[in-house]
Amino acid sequence: MASGNYATRKSISTEPVQTPVPLRANATRQLPIVPDTDEPRTTKPLAVRRPTFVVDEFRESSLKRHKHWLNPFLITMVVVVIAVLVLISAGSFQRPGPSQLVISPNGQVFPIQVGGTIGNVKAWESSNGPVSPKTAIPTKPGPYSVVGKPSLSVDFMNKVLAYYHSPAAGKAQALYNDGIKYGLDPAYALAFFMHESSFGTAGVARVTLSLSNMRCVPEYRCLQENGGYAIFDTWEQGFEAWFKLIRNLYVAYWGRITVDQIIPKYAPNSDGNNEAGYIASLKHTIDVWRAGIVQA
Repeated sequence: MASGNYATRKSISTEPVQTPVPLRANATRQLPIVPDTDEPRTTKPLAVRRPTFVVDEFRESSLKRHKHWLNPFLITMVVVVIAVLVLISAGSFQRPGPSQLVISPNGQVFPIQVGGTIGNVKAWESSNGPVSPKTAIPTKPGPYSVVGKPSLSVDFMNKVLAYYHSPAAGKAQALYNDGIKYGLDPAYALAFFMHESSFGTAGVARVTLSLSNMRCVPEYRCLQENGGYAIFDTWEQGFEAWFKLIRNLYVAYWGRITVDQIIPKYAPNSDGNNEAGYIASLKHTIDVWRAGIVQA
C-alpha cells in the first residue's frame, strides 16, 4: 500500500508554459485626463458654403434675345388697339338714326330712299310725271341747279356712255326725254350715273340697272344685299325712277334744287359718304362736259 498525501501533490501538466513578452516602452501612450465639468456644451451650426455665381456683364439678356420678334409684336398690338378704338368711335359718332320703312301689300319691308316718309314715297313712286310742288320752284335757281333745260345734246351723252364702255351705251335719248318730261337737266342724271356706278360698270348697278343705286321701294323688285336695292327691268326704267325721285321728292316736297342742297340729303355724311367730295365731283364733271370734253 502506497503511502503519502495526494492533496499535497502537485499536478504535472503536459502543456508548455508561455512566457509573457515584455512590451516596448513606446508601445503605449498615456492619455491626458480631461477634467469633468458641469458647464453645458454648445454646438455651432455648420457653415454652408453657397456656390458663387459669376456675373458676365457681356452676356446677352433674355429680352434682347427676343427683341427681333417682341418689338414688332408690341407695335402690332398697339396699332390693332388704336384701330379698334377708332372704329368704335367712328361708329358711335356717325351712327345714322332709325331707318324709315315702307311695308308693301305683299308683306315685304323696304327702306325709303334717303329719309323719305311714306306719304312722300307714294307721291313720287306712283306718279307718271312731275307733281305739283309744295313751294314754287325759282325761275332763276342759281348755279348747279338740277332744274332746267338740257345742257348736253343726245349725241354728246352717247359719246360719254360709249367712251366709258357703259352697258347703257346708246340710251342717251331716254335720259334726254326724261329731262324734258320732268323739267330737269339730264346732264346731272348722267353725272350721278358716273359717280354712283361708273355708268353701270361697277357695283350692284350691273344687276339692278339703276342709275343711282336706289334703295328698295314697293313698286320694284328688291335685291336683298347690303340693305336692299331696287331692281329695274330696263335701263330706261331705272333712268325715269331717278327723275321721279329727284323732281317729285327733292324738288317738289323738300325744295332742294341745287347740288349743294340735294347731296346732304341724298348721300349724307352719317351714311359714310363724303358730302363735300360728292358735290365737288358732280360740279367738276358738269363743267368738263359743258366745255365739250368727253372724259371728265
